[in-house]
Parts: sequence; C-alpha cells; structure tokens
Amino acid sequence: MVEVKVQQGWLRGEKLDTVTGDGQYYSFKGIPYAQPPLGKLRFKAPLPPLPWDGVREAKEHGAKCPQIDIFSFVFQPGNEDCLHLSVYTPELTPEVPLPVIVFIHGGCFKSGSGNSKNYAGDFLVSRGVILVTMNYRLDALGFLCLDTEEVPGNAGMKDQVAALRWVRDNIRNFGGDPANVTLMGHSSGAACAGLHLLSPMSKGLFNRVIIMSGSPTCDWAVPFEPQKRAFILGKELGLETDDPSILLEFLQNVPVENLINTSPYVLSFEERNDNILKMVHFTPVIEKNFGQEQFLTDDPIKLLKDGKINDVDVFLGHTSEESLIYISTFEEYLKKLILSHNRYPEILVPRKIQLMCTAKQILDLSKRIHDFYFEGKSINIDTMKEFIRYCSDAGYIYDINSFMSKLAKVGSGRRYMYRFSGISDRNIYGNPGLKYGIKGAGHLDDMVHLMPTQLVKVKLEKNSKAYDLIQLTTTVFSNFAKYGNPTPDASLGVTWPKYDSTNQAFVDIGDTLTVGSHPAGEALDFWRSIYEEVRLDY
Repeated sequence: MVEVKVQQGWLRGEKLDTVTGDGQYYSFKGIPYAQPPLGKLRFKAPLPPLPWDGVREAKEHGAKCPQIDIFSFVFQPGNEDCLHLSVYTPELTPEVPLPVIVFIHGGCFKSGSGNSKNYAGDFLVSRGVILVTMNYRLDALGFLCLDTEEVPGNAGMKDQVAALRWVRDNIRNFGGDPANVTLMGHSSGAACAGLHLLSPMSKGLFNRVIIMSGSPTCDWAVPFEPQKRAFILGKELGLETDDPSILLEFLQNVPVENLINTSPYVLSFEERNDNILKMVHFTPVIEKNFGQEQFLTDDPIKLLKDGKINDVDVFLGHTSEESLIYISTFEEYLKKLILSHNRYPEILVPRKIQLMCTAKQILDLSKRIHDFYFEGKSINIDTMKEFIRYCSDAGYIYDINSFMSKLAKVGSGRRYMYRFSGISDRNIYGNPGLKYGIKGAGHLDDMVHLMPTQLVKVKLEKNSKAYDLIQLTTTVFSNFAKYGNPTPDASLGVTWPKYDSTNQAFVDIGDTLTVGSHPAGEALDFWRSIYEEVRLDY
C-alpha cells in the first residue's frame, strides 16, 4: 500500500516495475487538479479542486476529454470531467528533492491524453526525475472563444496552468522539488509550452521548458477570427444569433458529441486548407481584458520582440523528417491532387500568408515554393520525398527555427537546440518512409524513445539499438531538467553549445551526439525571404 497526502486529501497509488525490468517506481493516476468543468462551467476557466473524504484510489487514469482520434478518426466519448493528472516518481522520500518534468501532450489541440497508454513514465523516472502528465480540455471545449468575460478563450491553457499550480503546491509530497520544474510539450503541446513562456499566468510555475516539434507560430497554431468561428459553430448546430450570452447558453446545453471535430469555416478557402498541417479550428487566442486572469495578452511575436517572456532556460528542437508521420495520409492526398491535375497551386502557401495577401501575390509565391521544392516536377507519388520535405519545412521546421532565433535575442536564460534523427525499430512514425527512400525520424519518433507507448509493439531488448537510443535520449533530456544543460559533463562525449541567432548551434541526436550549426540550412533562408517579401514577421 502506497499512500500520499495532498492538499485535497489522501491518495492511494501503487509501486510498479519498469518496462525494462531493472527498477521500480511509484505511480499515482487520475488525480483531480481542478473541479469538473460541467454544466455552466463548460468553456470557462477551471476552478480549484475540491477536497475528498477518506483515501482516493489513484491506480487508474481519469477520463480523457471527449475527442476524435486524429489518426483513426474514431470518436472517443471520454468525459467532460477530465481534469486529472498522473505522477510517476522513483522515490517518495529522497534525501534531496527530485527535479520534476510536467508534460503537455500534443494532438492538434483536439486529440490525445497524458495517459500511460501513450506517455508512460518508466524511462524518465529511471533517470531520477519525476514525471507529471495531464489531461486538459480539447477542441471547442478547451478553446472556444466568445470574446466575453465569461468565455474569453484559452480554457484549455488555463487547465494547464491549474495543473502547474497543483504541482507547485503538492509535488513535494511525492519527493519532488517545486523549485526545479521543467515544462515539456510536444507538437501542439510544444506550441502550448511556447505560450507558457509568454503568459503572465504561468510566471514562476516552471524553471525550464522543453519545446518539441512545434511552436506557437506554426500555421496550425495561429488563430483566425475566433469569435466569428464560435458564432458559425452555433449556426451549424442550429442557432443563429449575434448575442454571445444566448450562444453560450445554447452551446452549454448541446450534447458534447456535437462539439467535437466540427468544421466552422470562417472563409471558404479554409475548407481546402483544412488539414492538420495548415489549420486547426479551435486554438489558443489573444484574450481581451475584462479584468480576468489573461493567459495570452498580445500576439506571441510581439511579446517575444518586446521581451515580455518568462525568462527561463529553453531546450527546443524537432525531428529530422517531421512529416513522415502523415505518409499514409499523404498517399491518399496526392492521389486526389493527381485527379485534380494539381489544380490549386496556392495550397503550397502557408495559411497565415494566404490570410494577409492578394490572390496575385499568393499565386506568385506558390510558384516560387513549387520551384524551390519540386524544381518543375509535378506533385505526385513520384515526388513523395520532395513533398515530405516541403511539408516538414512549411508545417514545422521553419517556424520552430524562427521562434528560437527570436527567443535567443531576449532574456538571459540558456538556449539549446536539438535535432532528433535517431533510428531504431521503435520509429513507427518514420520507418514507413523507407519504401520511398526516405530515411529519418518522423514526428513523435523522439517521444517513443523518451516515454514508453503501447503503440510500439516491438519488445524492448537490452543491448539493442533501441535500448541504446533510449538511454542516450533520456539522459540528454533529464540532464536538461536537472541542470539546465543537456551535457553538464563530458560523459556523453560532446559539450552542447548554447544557441544564439548568429551561430544557430544545435546537436543532432542519432546513434551518438553530433554538433552542428544552421539546422534548417537553405530552407530556412528561403522561407525567411518569403515572409520578408510579404512583410510578415514570422
């Protein structure tokens, strides 16, 4: 029996064996960190958690938020009472409090959970750190914006803040150090982590941040007319009104499944751009000030340029071939492009440029982009390699690098950058590219070497390439969480250089660590010239 007392009451967890069989750790799952956002609390900022009597069992995960799975496209009903987190710790009473990693899962702001099916703690707790994962509200439930005092937007982001506050107040009881907390996010979770760097609500709640394969400036993370989108959602569900109070009451009473995976297009061209590399309907937004706690007070780029950041150490990076994760989707997509004779060249232009430019500019830019990536060849199955490179650069890598270069110009915190190119039999997202001659790590292939997932069916053997890559990757990430430096000593064979906007230094994580500079190379220069031409500061 393993019991821990937190501010709300007693928890009963369990002691588990690690998947590698060489250690044990303590697990506490399904811990409520806020009140259930039900009924009149739907869409609103979370309220502090309520106490309970007796001992609460913490051996099973709480419900995930209702959602559509973005890979299987299957509706998962979950439950709106989803504001739970899990704590995995190697020791409950260490001699010295342990560093803590708080993880924000990805999934396009509309899918996923922090549950151990996808993100277990075994690898990281073996490195002497505590891992906290969370569920937060997704899709319209978490990111509807009415531009009103009641629903200014960002409920899902405020859920994350509530989880961080819970960690601050309770993690010491699990052996953790509340003064040594690293926030880590992947994909849309990385965009969230980047926004926590800019949020006054998050100030003082973490000491370091790890931003993996995403940024607040990626096309899919940038909002457009969020209040209009909310009213269009209401119209699609049967209510036409211009009164936000009437809309709120209506949306708080519709069945939850009607709010999941909707497509409230504000402009007709959004329908053709509706893919997870270009747009997500409900995302974090800039909040109007009604006297409430504002999560995001201004445009992220402006906040960065003005130096309005939570000045902490940052570790940021991406995989070598991000878009390989979508290769099966791309196969179907390219077939449709062939059938339409590549009729719409503007699809190559990032959505945030399309929103700001004339049709003539968009067509001219699309030709430049096509020439740069495809060199006059048609976009089809035979140019899959070029298409993957385009999607990786336009959907992830340019914006990640651009965010880092801006971040490096402000604050005094240390900045480190990585590229993950490691390959093992755990690369379930990147290895399907081999049939097209594409060798590399896809989106999420770094995560499967940091946290065990049930999606990887290959048994993990010691003395295997996968095991060695897990050891290397978890050492690098846990070092940063412990010391604010991925290589605090010479044990890994390299000294990780700090990133600045001039040297653009990074380290490639492969079979070994390799120091390099300018990770995006020519592509970064190309996209910078595109944004400069249209006078957009991305």
